[in-house]
Amino acid sequence: MIVTVTLNAAIDRTVAVPNFRLARRHRAVETRTVAGGKGINVARALRLLGRPVIAAGFAGGPTGNRVLEQLRREAILTDFTWIAAETRVNLAVVDPTSGEQTEINERGPAVSPEEVERFVERLRYLAAGARICVLAGTLPPGAGDDLYARLVGELREAGIVSVLDSEGEPMLAGLRAGASVVTPNEREAEELVGQEFEDREDYVQGLTELVRLGAGEAAITRPDGCLAAVGQGQERRVLEVRTRALEPVSTVGSGDAFLAGYVAALYDGREPADCLAYGVACGAESTQHFGAGTVDRHQVERLLDAVELHELEIPAEV
Repeated sequence: MIVTVTLNAAIDRTVAVPNFRLARRHRAVETRTVAGGKGINVARALRLLGRPVIAAGFAGGPTGNRVLEQLRREAILTDFTWIAAETRVNLAVVDPTSGEQTEINERGPAVSPEEVERFVERLRYLAAGARICVLAGTLPPGAGDDLYARLVGELREAGIVSVLDSEGEPMLAGLRAGASVVTPNEREAEELVGQEFEDREDYVQGLTELVRLGAGEAAITRPDGCLAAVGQGQERRVLEVRTRALEPVSTVGSGDAFLAGYVAALYDGREPADCLAYGVACGAESTQHFGAGTVDRHQVERLLDAVELHELEIPAEV
């Protein structure tokens, strides 16, 4: 079983607005409303890819009930911890004429120490039947920046692979706690290592720094694929995985689809390079759909032929 954790769940509303401009009145030509948050998006994609998954996290209020009801309709198993405050609502505006997207995300409901403890107890229970746990997205107010670090430690003690995708101090804390795999995007990775990436050597140095900080393995996602450090010790390799560009319907949630594909292949016991290639194919295929976490597993298999993989040299001084 795979467990996904979404501690700041949401109702995600995506609207398509041609020629979107600020301070103008517009009419949407398409809308989609789904249960969201990074971990939920990953769970949705895993379900569509045919892997066993349980979505966990916090939910509260009428919006929280709406999240759980939508997940039930999608046949996604859930084990959420109920909180007093109300789950947030996010909005994404996609301009189909330019491909640009604008996201407005609410901060999220505050959680109490007691609610955090109840969630940790539920995760311990779920971990007993899990092989991989995905910790994804922002933390809600009151959770504390060290919560991901604590969860990574709990999962390590239980022998569970932890895959972490967040940002800022919570991501850094989880990274230092020894997350099995981290998957930041370019901006998040630059923030974590304190440098901008201009060329491949910068990416290699950034990946090496992520590993030095505590990650078992690391992948930095980009619009055309990813660069990743895989393996351990003297067997460490740096791989660049890319695919051809597709005309996107929407890029909202493509990183979550990459993560789902990577985890699905990892769950199957595939080699690291194959996991990355499958993740890149899922991320690319997801851009053909309107709504985060939606993938067509048959189209993913077709796109795999277009995925290119190259091994990069690790400089001696890095």
